[in-house]
Amino acid sequence: MQTRRIGDRQVSAIGLGGMPMSIEGRPDEKRSVAAVHAALDAGVTLFDTADAYHLHANEVGHNETLIARAIASHGGDTSDVLVATKGGHLRPGDGSWTLDGSPAYLKQACDASLKRLGVDAIGLYQFHRPDPKVDYADSVGAIRDLLDAGKIRMAGISNANPDRIRLANDILGGRLASVQNQFSPAYRSSDAELDLCTELGIAFLPWSPFGGITRAGELGSRFAPFTEVAGAHGVSPQRVCLAWMLAKSPVMVPIPGSSRPETILDSVEATDLTLSADEITRLDTAGR
Repeated sequence: MQTRRIGDRQVSAIGLGGMPMSIEGRPDEKRSVAAVHAALDAGVTLFDTADAYHLHANEVGHNETLIARAIASHGGDTSDVLVATKGGHLRPGDGSWTLDGSPAYLKQACDASLKRLGVDAIGLYQFHRPDPKVDYADSVGAIRDLLDAGKIRMAGISNANPDRIRLANDILGGRLASVQNQFSPAYRSSDAELDLCTELGIAFLPWSPFGGITRAGELGSRFAPFTEVAGAHGVSPQRVCLAWMLAKSPVMVPIPGSSRPETILDSVEATDLTLSADEITRLDTAGR
């Protein structure tokens, strides 16, 4: 499989997003563990999670615990695996989302994630979403403190605009390793952030690359060029989507969410799909 760089780590060019394993409509744990094992067997070394990926108020960190347990039970060499998690976004357990970007909370959340993941230091810790009640610099300053304290090995941010990317990188002393923003054929407003990350050499991790959990299967029907290119290559529109993303920038590392072995294996095959310049242009204009 192709690899990409996040900070000082080389990881698989396609990661696995764990959200579908833990929120609404989640499958039984056996299937989710099988998906993680299939990903590991296929060479996936990047797993994305967050403490807020859960359903009920009493199960904060459900996905972190699940991912950690699945990796530990694999039986193979997982020393090169990078688990990325996030803090600052919360789910009270009623289906809603809330925010807490206060430094005290972020440090508390990181400590809790450390225990759930069972590690001495989190490989990549990302500030999940800006909190309008807290100065952004203060939130990122907490992430810097965690980095300096050795509780996290790399620092990232999520849902950030170009100004916040620059600010975070400055606060972190040039050590911003990743930006995780929404990006898909249906959501293209992060082009400026992708361009900036490419310029600065910061990994860009697009979340919901197929347009969201409930609409992933509709990608081909919503965007005809993806279906047409997929038909020409005899592959799925989702595989074309990931290959298109990989072709857009060397810092792009898609993290499609999956809870089934067959879907993550299809995603992994995107690293071997080469699109022509004409095909990329057609896909670039889809939905615009």
